[in-house]
Amino acid sequence: MSTWSEPQPDSRFVVVGGLRIHYKRAGGGPALVLLHGSASSLQHFDRAADLLSESFDVIRPDLPGFGLTGPRADRDYRIPAYAATVADFLEALSVPRYAVAGNSLGGNIAWNLALDHPERLTGLVLVNATGYPEKEIPAGMRLTRNPLLRPLLRRVMPRGAIERNLRSNVGSRSTIVDDAMVDRAHQLMNRPGNRSAFVDFCNTDQPDRSAQIPRIAVPTLVLRSAGIDGQHFTRDIPGATELVHLHGGHLLPEEEPQWVSDAIAEFLRSSTDTPTH
Repeated sequence: MSTWSEPQPDSRFVVVGGLRIHYKRAGGGPALVLLHGSASSLQHFDRAADLLSESFDVIRPDLPGFGLTGPRADRDYRIPAYAATVADFLEALSVPRYAVAGNSLGGNIAWNLALDHPERLTGLVLVNATGYPEKEIPAGMRLTRNPLLRPLLRRVMPRGAIERNLRSNVGSRSTIVDDAMVDRAHQLMNRPGNRSAFVDFCNTDQPDRSAQIPRIAVPTLVLRSAGIDGQHFTRDIPGATELVHLHGGHLLPEEEPQWVSDAIAEFLRSSTDTPTH
């Protein structure tokens, strides 16, 4: 059985603002940063990254609070703080310009990055992204907001609960939730500090920046699953393109890595072909 809570042979680390960030990097070409969702890790993009690394320099961090990066000492899990950390992380790697693709929370961080550092982004891909205030809170996150359950969840996160959460996040036809996937999520959630970080993250009051979304000026692709609340990115971001997967669930990059990576590669090629003034 693989031990997900230990670094893999291709694991890399860089210290950013006192936080030791775990990341992987493969391929060559224009830089492409992949940002996973909450309660996930960079392995979410394993298959998509393999496909994309044929054309791009693919960089994927474990976001603070998750994976092998683990908790932030300051417990600041606001989205703009995440965006600032990702920007500093890429500066530490000396990557001045990059495209960003993010799933769920990763998409939320990605569009905040597009607002805060438009000069650095070459493209923005939002995959079932979040960030509008009326978004329904997933059941797993609602539990962490219960004051009676909160101290318990800091100490134990049952494997069964993690499996149920994963199954509820994939499309009805998906077969990707297997023992290995549940083991990975369970082991990473149980690394020192990660359960508490998740509870802190879920109980963080997020600033509502959705009114600023129409200011995003970076070429944008919106990828979403038909059954998922699409929010309003395609409507609100000028010139955004949208592609809809008919039966995917919330974890689209893991469920349909070929579809997602083809869409990202095609979009980034076509958006960089156009001369910019």
